[in-house]
Amino acid sequence: MVVRGQTARQRWLLTARLNQLPPAGDWFVWLILAGRGFGKTRTGAETIAEWARNTPRGRFALVAQTIADARDTMVEGQSGLLNVLDERELRGGSIDTAWNRSMGELYLKNGAKFKCFSSEKARSLRGPQHHGAWGDEPATWNDADQGTAEDTTWTNLLFGLRLGNDPRVILTGTPRPVRLIREVKKDEGTVVTGGSTSENISNLAETFKRNVIRKYEGTRLGRQELEGELLEDTPGALWKYAMFNREGFRIKLEDLPTLVRIVVAVDPQASQGSDNAETGIIVAGKDAAGRGYVLDDLSGDYSPTEWAEKAIEAYKYWKADCVVAERNNGGDMVANTIRAVNPKINVKAVWASRGKHTRAEPVSALYQKANIHHAKLFPDLEGQMTTWVPGDKVSPDRMDALVWAFTELLLEEEAVIPKTTISVPGADWRTVNRAGTLRIPGRG
Repeated sequence: MVVRGQTARQRWLLTARLNQLPPAGDWFVWLILAGRGFGKTRTGAETIAEWARNTPRGRFALVAQTIADARDTMVEGQSGLLNVLDERELRGGSIDTAWNRSMGELYLKNGAKFKCFSSEKARSLRGPQHHGAWGDEPATWNDADQGTAEDTTWTNLLFGLRLGNDPRVILTGTPRPVRLIREVKKDEGTVVTGGSTSENISNLAETFKRNVIRKYEGTRLGRQELEGELLEDTPGALWKYAMFNREGFRIKLEDLPTLVRIVVAVDPQASQGSDNAETGIIVAGKDAAGRGYVLDDLSGDYSPTEWAEKAIEAYKYWKADCVVAERNNGGDMVANTIRAVNPKINVKAVWASRGKHTRAEPVSALYQKANIHHAKLFPDLEGQMTTWVPGDKVSPDRMDALVWAFTELLLEEEAVIPKTTISVPGADWRTVNRAGTLRIPGRG
């Protein structure tokens, strides 16, 4: 209940749990690793807001995977800074006079300034100095697999924390065993706070409880995403974190070789908001040497029209050869849905003649042989890959889409030659193949 005259800070202190308040002691990094819905973002916003209130003309960094994440979540989000600060604390007494969205800068009445940064441009943190910082979801930062190595988002942030008498940083995120989290967690200047989704259950939507918690509760992925447990390699999983942490695994988009084929793979959810919580949409390509590349992960909880539009947008943006979907798990539905939005899109339905485990194994082997690279960090996709064990009841939609993408691109002997083909007057076999009507093993 809001009492008239209470400040935003007073309201927070009345509702915050003990593990959402800064720990005592002489720490440098407060690392919060907790389950989804724990209240991590609110804790980060409240903590850095209080630091800024007490530091006139202070300078504070807000760091996320992307600038959009910093703006949309850390500043404008439901639990972001604009919702934990009173308007009278803002410069000019209003959001319009205090928040410069295009510049990613927020000013308080006392002259304190928050500035948004992203892991996509780690070197933008090299020059600025700060009194404190808040890093959100550090396990998703583009260079999180490099840990505390030189010239990363993390090290550039640290070297700028040199203003005032006691600069500190708070990190809030879901635990993932990437190198950065493991190394920061072990540092003697770090205090770690854990927590689970259940601690904040009364403030979560019923649909989240019903569809997300029920789906993942009791699974290994649920232990990470809901219980906030930092897991290592999953026994029996086909993918290991070492595959993602090896030298040269991640290749920046600007450093990609010429790709001879690109596909958009779709694994549709049964229904929006159902237990099958996502539609997997993965963009992947291959080069002339037969190496594969994951280019984007656009998966999410969409209506049929929404995921069709997402897939079409990706198809056009990447100039893809086709959209791939499993025929016996909605492939015909995918084709019909996409063509209803845009009839010119080339959709290829493939038939799963073998089980999920058998189909996934050869793709996992390609990772083991270092034949597949990722263009950036894909935390949700990689989380599914490293936590799914054959026989699990949960269907990993992102991983399924990835398997279909590389089965099409790199395991051509798995493809089914259609019973009928379309004759294209004047076209040679390459033109017909590109249209998705003929598969010639070994020739792309």
